[in-house]
Amino acid sequence: MAASKPKIIFAHTYWDIIPAALGVAHGIFILGLFFIYPHISWPLRLALGVIYSFSISWNINGISHNFIHNPYFKSPLLNRLFSILESLVCGFSQIFYECVHRRHHMGNSDRPGADGKTIDWVSIYKNGHDGHAESAWAYSLLGYFREDVVQTYREIRRLSVSEARWGVFEIFFGIAFAVVGFFFNWKFMIYFLLFYYAGHCLSMLNGYYKHFGGNPDEPMAWGVSSYSRIYNWIWFNNGYHAEHHYRPRVHWTQMRQLHEQIKQEQIVRGVRVIAPPHAFGFLDPALRDWARTEGAAPPASDEKPKPGIAEAR
Repeated sequence: MAASKPKIIFAHTYWDIIPAALGVAHGIFILGLFFIYPHISWPLRLALGVIYSFSISWNINGISHNFIHNPYFKSPLLNRLFSILESLVCGFSQIFYECVHRRHHMGNSDRPGADGKTIDWVSIYKNGHDGHAESAWAYSLLGYFREDVVQTYREIRRLSVSEARWGVFEIFFGIAFAVVGFFFNWKFMIYFLLFYYAGHCLSMLNGYYKHFGGNPDEPMAWGVSSYSRIYNWIWFNNGYHAEHHYRPRVHWTQMRQLHEQIKQEQIVRGVRVIAPPHAFGFLDPALRDWARTEGAAPPASDEKPKPGIAEAR
């Protein structure tokens, strides 16, 4: 996918109109679900709830993730408004997400050091034992509750007081919308929050298999890739995760080209590739065999890995 050079509105390529428009459409879908909820049957509610859960993971790992790396618009105002929209749609501050994700790229799912801590706040090894990754179940089901909002706020504030204030605004703006939702239809909001949580569990599961089987000590093999064509079409090349960690600033439209440039070296460096999309990584037979035979990571080193090749932006 070649990136056409934009002249107006978009900062990188006109292709960004697709994730930007779908971000708006995601918000419209949620509003529509709110309004039609009283008029539809429970089977349809459940079906739409499942779609909504998957749409959260799709947005976080596709639309939102690409946006925090390469903001879509030339205008700072448009980027700010889109960040607020995504904060409402995904249910958490995009500024806080960017901070956590920056740490993710600094540590690249590192193992705990001598101090028992990881640079990457969401490393799959952070809550594991004896150098092993944590189980996918625990990582996915508990991950949503582990975010340290105060720690994240302090990290953002250390870099930019104004961004920290905007992050707090995004949080409270989202809370205000939730309060209004409960006021108008508390039954819908309970239904909504259950599928909202399920969506974040799916997102954590997606993140887990983007690193389970990777090598946190080898820069080119930090991530695990999936080259399913349909998956990458729908998820904006989210499958090229080893490539993304190796060159985080490369635009999503250029991931396939990057893969072609480095694929021979990736083979030499032992980059892991799974057949299914990341959220279904547990279905990959090769990865299951690896977990049984080679999955034990070596003991944690006293020397922490250096921060990643690039931060989130």
